[in-house]
Amino acid sequence: MTDKEKHSKEFEEKLNKFVEELKKYVSTETGEWTVKGFIDVYKNIYTISSDTKIVSKILEIHLFPAILKFADKAGYKIILAEHQNWYPDLTFIHKKNDSIKFALDLKTTFRRNKNSAGFTLGSHGAYFKERDKDKNIQFSYNEYTGHYCLGVIYTRIDFKDDLSDTHIYQVNELKEKYDDEPDPIGEREITTVENLKSIPSVIKDFEFFAAPKWKIASDARGSGNTANIGSIKNINDLKNGRGVFSTLGEDWFDEYWINYGKVSKVVDGKTVPITNIWDFLEFKGRTDLFDKVGNGAKKRKK
Repeated sequence: MTDKEKHSKEFEEKLNKFVEELKKYVSTETGEWTVKGFIDVYKNIYTISSDTKIVSKILEIHLFPAILKFADKAGYKIILAEHQNWYPDLTFIHKKNDSIKFALDLKTTFRRNKNSAGFTLGSHGAYFKERDKDKNIQFSYNEYTGHYCLGVIYTRIDFKDDLSDTHIYQVNELKEKYDDEPDPIGEREITTVENLKSIPSVIKDFEFFAAPKWKIASDARGSGNTANIGSIKNINDLKNGRGVFSTLGEDWFDEYWINYGKVSKVVDGKTVPITNIWDFLEFKGRTDLFDKVGNGAKKRKK
């Protein structure tokens, strides 16, 4: 086992043990999110919108103290991405050997149904292809010992009316004896509840997992025409790292996505870009590897 493999194995084992504890860190005994909203100095609780961007950002803030504690215990320090759109979200640097670095992206998404969820896994553009450059990435891609995702999957709670996102609550258990009765805020009504648990959460039923990025990648882009790698969609496959390249190996993941849409085949006399793993393996003369293609690949054309 190489030093890289040794450090990767150790980091992955610690990361997987850590994510097992996260569910009870963010959810109640009934599975609801422990975050109920924002509080002001008058003890008014403003509920959170179920908008995925808002939920994702608050989840990141909620989880960050636990991630910091995990990193310190595991023997790493953390560097945050210097700019909003840089990769990765978090860089773990070994305290005793700063040449050991791990990229970790926090990925949050809601269930589309009981078995399906998905997200993007970062760009297959500049920094992915030019791996000794540091454009839009904290350190050059090659400096990282491994690239990981910490995935958070949840269920969105559907409310009967759109105004549920904007409710204001006062909670009896937060009141002090000398508190005055709350005044209405403008025309908006304040609802009084007995305790914080009485306020409905906007998300529930969390599942956490950690996996190397290449193991949960699909062979399809994750969002329209942007240069983003898409994940596989099946939740069990995500949690168990059973993506398109999981058996083929990381080298095939790298080669496929570096060349995505850049190599072509001829169909009915027309040049067509190769955008699925089957055509790519055929282009490389490796149809013998078809049986090693993992789950979540584009449907193979007969």
